[in-house]
Amino acid sequence: MLAQTLIFLITTLGDLLVIAFLLRFILQWLRAPARNQLSLFVAALTDFAVRPMRRVLPGLWGMDLSSLFLAWLTAALEMSLVLLLKGNALGAAPGTAIIVVALLGILSLIRLSLYIVMMAVVLQAILSWVNPDSPIAPLLNTVTRPVLRPFRRLVPPIANVDLSPLFLLITCQLILSVPLMWLEANVARLL
Repeated sequence: MLAQTLIFLITTLGDLLVIAFLLRFILQWLRAPARNQLSLFVAALTDFAVRPMRRVLPGLWGMDLSSLFLAWLTAALEMSLVLLLKGNALGAAPGTAIIVVALLGILSLIRLSLYIVMMAVVLQAILSWVNPDSPIAPLLNTVTRPVLRPFRRLVPPIANVDLSPLFLLITCQLILSVPLMWLEANVARLL
């Protein structure tokens, strides 16, 4: 009972921190406007770790590698703590355990990135109906435009209704449920 509670707390807090680091990376990579509430919140939340890490790991080609590395490191640490609490002996084969935790951290980043995209698409759809002139609408448009573009090419609007977000959400769900779950299960079996 206590182990399950600790696992819940670790995964919840760890995933929230990973999402904050990923959002910082994504917003800077897409050159989203820096003067909005979400960007300011994410920057204030992650500055404690990103600023010192930038001295060690600078950006490359306009990408904030320190935020991405911290997201991966947090996900890997979260995975290792959860595996330890579940009773997996990570010390039995340390080389294999490090590789498995590193791979699970990468898969966690992919999973949480897909959740970020899905949430941004849903929020953008809701805001387009309720308040299209919301201050966060340009930010959501910046985040969703690159991932919606291929779907908008393939799926034309029907009666002026854009169905590309629906197809994007279905694709994200398929990626989450089939290949990603299969990879996570197979990587976890290596322990």
